[in-house]
Amino acid sequence: MESMLIARRLAAIAALLSHHDGMSPSAIGQHPDMVAGYERTCAEVSALLNLAPAAAGRQVHYAEVLDIRLPKVAAVFGVGGIDWRSVQIIIDRTDLVDEDLIAGLDDQLAARVTNWSSWSRQRVINAVDAAVLAIDNDAVRQRRKEADGDRYIWVGPDQDGMARIDGKVAAANATAFDRRLTELAQAVCPGDPRSLEQRRVDALDALTEGRTLACECESNDCPARNADAPPRPSGTRVILNVIATADTIAGTSDRPGYLDGFGVIDAEQVRQLADVATQRRLDATVAAQAALSYQPSAALARAVRCRDLTCRFPGCHRRATICDLDHTIPFNHANPAAGGQTVASNMKCLCRFHHRMKTFTGWLDKQLPDGTVIWTSPGGKTFTTKPGSAEVIPELPDALSRIEQRPLPQRCANRATQRAAQVTRIRRDNRVRHAANQLHEARQSEIRERKRRNRARDLLFILSGKPSTSPYGTWVNEPHQPEELPPDWQPPPPPPPLPDDPPF
Repeated sequence: MESMLIARRLAAIAALLSHHDGMSPSAIGQHPDMVAGYERTCAEVSALLNLAPAAAGRQVHYAEVLDIRLPKVAAVFGVGGIDWRSVQIIIDRTDLVDEDLIAGLDDQLAARVTNWSSWSRQRVINAVDAAVLAIDNDAVRQRRKEADGDRYIWVGPDQDGMARIDGKVAAANATAFDRRLTELAQAVCPGDPRSLEQRRVDALDALTEGRTLACECESNDCPARNADAPPRPSGTRVILNVIATADTIAGTSDRPGYLDGFGVIDAEQVRQLADVATQRRLDATVAAQAALSYQPSAALARAVRCRDLTCRFPGCHRRATICDLDHTIPFNHANPAAGGQTVASNMKCLCRFHHRMKTFTGWLDKQLPDGTVIWTSPGGKTFTTKPGSAEVIPELPDALSRIEQRPLPQRCANRATQRAAQVTRIRRDNRVRHAANQLHEARQSEIRERKRRNRARDLLFILSGKPSTSPYGTWVNEPHQPEELPPDWQPPPPPPPLPDDPPF
């Protein structure tokens, strides 16, 4: 029954594909050549089945192959004579068979597949490959070439702030890489508390930084404890975008945050990342003149991407940071005041594929002030998508929608007044920067002084092994001071001024 249901679904997708391929240019708008029927089918399947674009594309591909290249196998599949796993193997392993030979191969496989119900995956692969090799030797050779050309390394998000690494590389390279990770993981002493798998993961970091893996045992005599020497600078700058409330960062709330591309993370991890991050307040406010400009400001673009988190098309999960910013009501380049404005309530994130779908294939969209988008497909189906941040920080979409446009500042009446205002602004900015520079210099001076005193205390202990009895520099007998300052450290107040008159 499961096979029959899957076969019916794929047959419906094939019928939809045939419908889109057979549509006249007038029925699909004024740009019939911009988007093929295959792409229009992928977009509609993605929305109807709530699938990511890549998954929808695979479904359309399977449906097309069964409908056109393997109709006999599809007929057996439609009556439940073969399982879906075996059908996928047949589709994938016969993809390169010549068009003039595929019909004969279809007949052979359809006659044999009913006996494969209890076969392992590898046995099915062997049977299909043997049949392909017997009828089209070039297909096997071409598949081997394409496999070499399709090598890749993929890094993607996982749950709880972790990531996954996947890839396809040559067997020799993979074996050497696997052996090197194991060598690094086994270079620590038996007292290391980590498992072998955990050490292999940490060895990947060590391999990237060009160093050996440091042992985490507590023995002072372990030679591998000093393996974590300062790594060679790689010149690589890593940027991670974290979205969280100010209360979470300050530690007064334990609400979770969102790590762009990876998902929801807990408050403790938010604060760990925030300690070394540049923080910016989300602000969707735009000046009246800027709202009539096609290109959004950096602050507005950041606010819209943090609100949406992903592409806003139904079923799509592509990250907002790699998406286009689309005007829901189109921007009028000839007369900006007559078209959609460049404000948060009229902008949303769309990946390039779905941006083209919306522009050229008859999909209609309506955006509400809180960022909710109501989609209508060319077939009349309605879909509603809400901003991704609504699940993590529910008040964010509403907060951005309540921000009004900022009126344009009044221009100065004459050049002298304009110059005076400019000088005042520059002097104010200079005072702010001067205060920040003074605080930075005071922090650096305090750290240098603490390090100097700590070295003096260590030298005293090495040379005499007992406290100093000198009345000068009594600080040398005090405990070591931490050489890192807290974020809220402030320099001590200056001493009171000396009297103007001498005391004699």
